[in-house]
Amino acid sequence: MGSAYKFNRLELAGSLGDLGTLLPIAAGLVLINGLNPMGIFLSIGLFYIVSGIYFGVTTPVQPMKVIGAYAIATAATAQQILAAGALIGLFLLFIGLTKLITVIGRWVPKSVIRGVQLSTGTLLMAEGVKFMVGTSKFQIFHQLAEPYLSIQRLGFLPIGIVIGVLGGLLTLLLLDNKKFPAGLVIVVIGLVIGVLLGTHKGFSDFEVGVHLPDFMPLGLPSRIDFVFALFALALPQLPMTLGNAVIANADLSKEYFGADSNKVSYRGLTISMALANFLSFFLGGMPLCHGAGGLAAHYRFGARTVGSNLIIGGIFLIVALFLGDKSLALINLIPMSILGIMLLFAGSQLALTILDLKERKELFVALTILGITMASNLAIGFVAGVVLARLLKNDRFSV
Repeated sequence: MGSAYKFNRLELAGSLGDLGTLLPIAAGLVLINGLNPMGIFLSIGLFYIVSGIYFGVTTPVQPMKVIGAYAIATAATAQQILAAGALIGLFLLFIGLTKLITVIGRWVPKSVIRGVQLSTGTLLMAEGVKFMVGTSKFQIFHQLAEPYLSIQRLGFLPIGIVIGVLGGLLTLLLLDNKKFPAGLVIVVIGLVIGVLLGTHKGFSDFEVGVHLPDFMPLGLPSRIDFVFALFALALPQLPMTLGNAVIANADLSKEYFGADSNKVSYRGLTISMALANFLSFFLGGMPLCHGAGGLAAHYRFGARTVGSNLIIGGIFLIVALFLGDKSLALINLIPMSILGIMLLFAGSQLALTILDLKERKELFVALTILGITMASNLAIGFVAGVVLARLLKNDRFSV
C-alpha cells in the first residue's frame, strides 16, 4: 500500500466521507438530548487519531446508531446516553480481553458478514435520500428540510432536492477524479451554500479561543439511568456493534488493505471501542464505534492511509478546542442534502460488497438479513442470519 501516512487532496476528501453519518446524530444528541458539543467533537477527534495510528490503516469512527436513533426519538436524558456508552464499553472490554470476540467471530459465516454490509449500506442509502427530501428524524424535529438554510424552495422545487440531484450528478462525474476529488468538492460546495444562504444560527455567540474540556460536565448517571440504559439502549445496540463495527468492519479492512490491516482484528476493534467509550463518557460525549459503513465511505471518497485519520481527527480537535460548546454552529453550515449525497454513495460502496457471493444459499442469507433489517432492525437481522446460515449448511435444506 506504500506509505502509511499521506497528506493530499484525496486523503482530505476521503477523510470527510463519513460526515453524513457523524454530524446529524451528533447534532441531534446535542440539541435534543443535551450532550456536550465539545465532549462529542473532542472524543471523536482523539478516537480518529489514536485508532488510526494504532491500526496503521484508514480507520472509521461512527456514532452507535441504535443508541443515537432511539435516544433522539424518545428524548432520552444525557445521563442515560452516557450510561449506555459506559455499559457498552465494559462489555466490549470484557469480550476483547478474554478473546471471546474471536470465538464469536469464527461462528459468523461470510454470507452473514455480506448480509450485514448489504443491510448497513442500504440503510445508509435510504437515510441519504431522506436527507435530500427532508424526511429524516432530525429534519422532522425541526419541521424543515434544511433547518439551517434561509430559503427552503427554488421556485416549486424544495432546495434540498435541487442540491441533492445536482450534487449527486457532480459526484458521479468526479467520483474517480484525483485532481478534483468528489468528497472534497461536495463539502466545499456545501460550505459555500451554507455561508451564502445559511441562517448562521449561533454565529453571534462565537467565542474563538482555547477551550479546555471539563471532566464529567454532565455529572454521573444514577443507578436508575444505568438500569434504563442497559435494557433500552445498550442491549439492542450490541448485536449491531458485533456484526457491523467488529466483524464486518474487520472483513472490509482486510479486503481494502490486505496485510497492512493485520492489527484490525476482532479483539483490537473491541478494545479500541471500549477505550473510546470510556473517554467519551468522561467528556460528556456520545457512544462511539468503528463501522463497515464508515470505512466504505472513507475509502470510496479517496482515503487510503492513516493520513485521512489525522486530517479529520485534527479538524474535530481544532473545532472542539477553539470553538468549545459553540462548535455546532460551524458544522451546521453544511446542508443536510450534501450529507445525504455522501451517505448515498458511501452506502452503495458498502452494499456492493455482496458481489463476491456466488452460491444461491449465501445470497439467500444475505438478502434475508436485508429483509429482516428493513422490517425490524439490523440486530435482529444479524442474529437471524447466523441461525439461518448454520441451518443451510445442512444439505436437507434448499432455497
